[in-house]
Order: sequence, then C-alpha cells, then structure tokens
Amino acid sequence: MQEFISIYNEHKRGIEKFLIETIRNNAQYMTAEVSTIKGFYSIFSSLELIYVSDENFNQSSPNIFKNKLLTTAKGKNRSYLASQMIKKEEGVSISEPYMSSATGESCITMMVFKDEHYYFFDFNLSRLLSRFGLVERHPTFNFITKAFYFGIGVSLMFFSVMSISYAFYDYFLQLINPSEYTLESVFKPIIALTLGLAIFDLAKTLLEREVIYKAYSDKKDEARLLSKFLTAIIIALSIEALMVVFKMALHDPSQMLYALYLIIGIALIILSLAFYTKVSGEKRRS
Repeated sequence: MQEFISIYNEHKRGIEKFLIETIRNNAQYMTAEVSTIKGFYSIFSSLELIYVSDENFNQSSPNIFKNKLLTTAKGKNRSYLASQMIKKEEGVSISEPYMSSATGESCITMMVFKDEHYYFFDFNLSRLLSRFGLVERHPTFNFITKAFYFGIGVSLMFFSVMSISYAFYDYFLQLINPSEYTLESVFKPIIALTLGLAIFDLAKTLLEREVIYKAYSDKKDEARLLSKFLTAIIIALSIEALMVVFKMALHDPSQMLYALYLIIGIALIILSLAFYTKVSGEKRRS
C-alpha cells in the first residue's frame, strides 16, 4: 500500500483533475435514484462504492456497489470521513488514501455536494493507478504471474518443511543408535534446519511480494531479501566448514587444506555480501 500511495502522491494533481472533470461532465447521473447513479460504474472502472448522505452527513442511501446493494449502511453518520476531506474546488473534496472498511482495500474518496446532498465516491487505488498506466495490472498476465509465483512459493515451502523434517528424522535415527552417534550427528541436522529456514524465508518473501502484495515501485527491499537469504546460507556453510575441520583433524589432517579452501570461500561470500549491501545502501540514499 505504501508504494501505491507514493505513486499516487507523485501524480495526485493530474488524477484529481481527471476525476473532478469527469464527475462534473456526467452530473446527470448524480441523483438519489440507485439505477441512475449506477451509471458512474460504466464510466469509472476503478469505482467500487457510491453512497449518498444528507446535509448532516447521515447516509440516506444504501451502499451502492456495482452488482449489489448493502442496506445496513443506511443511517450511518459520515461526518468523521467528511472532516478528513481536503477541499479541491467549490463543492468537491477528496480524501487522502486509506483502507476502506467496506471493501478492505486501499482507496480514495471523493465527496461532491449537489442539491443539498453529499455524494461519496470510493475509488480503488490500485485500479485507479492502473487506469493511468502507472502500475502494471493486466488481468490475464497478472493472474498467470501470480499463479506461477504461488506455485513456486508453495513448492519452496514444501521442500523447506522436508528439509526440517529430515533434520529431525536423521537426528533421531542417530540417537537410537548410540554406536553411530558422532559429532557429525549434531552438525548435520543444524545445517538442514538452517537451509530449511533460509528456503522458507525466501518462499514467504516471494509470496508476500509477488502474490499477496505485488510491488510496483523500485525494489528497495531486494538487498534486504538477498542479505537475509545469503546470511542463512553463510551460517550453514560455516557450520559445514567447522564440521569439515573437525573431521579432517580427527581422521586425516593432511586434507586440512580443503577445509581452508571452504573457509576462504565463505569469507569471500561475506565480503561480497558486505560490498553489495554497502552499494545498495548508497543507491537508496542517493
């Protein structure tokens, strides 16, 4: 929602002018008759709710959606909403973006005074921005993309659970066989758990960013996402390197050089991550 608000604020003047002019040019639909006022839905694809109140902001009409009416809203006092409106022109006020209690989505409300009545128009913020080409909202492509990311995200979560399950399964197998219980029996589950956590965190972030909430503006959190994922991988590799050091020291010290190579590789990953984080931070500040 913050990204939508940011994009909206950048283009607020043009969007508000378009809404006001379109409402004024189609004033013939602005009546208390439900069948007539519904004509605005054929003009605004982003319009999601209309209702009318008297001069005291007591709602006199039902909540008028495109395909249904909600009569339980009649009689509600809308003065709390009117007090937050910002006057744009004589008889026209528009709110800042907020989360609608009627639809549960981000919206802006336009309030128009005409013939001793206040007319309230709720516009869905994401659809409004897509109407101006400011965000990518092609329905078919958006559905296919979300379905793909959803499938990948769920698959990653599945393998994350499998990795965690394997950690416990392998540990208990070693535990019930004391003769096979070694230091490696402790390290292996920790590595599997760490990788499971990293994969789950990646899947969760993927679903949040691409399915539940699509990010449209600059990807400010990509560095943070990569940092979190690589940190988990670094921890897993560090544990693996420690395990290799112990194994080489106990069984074949002549192979200790390979453990050193692994440690050097981990150090390079840490340095690369630190450099990437620094550069990304500088770009965001600039």
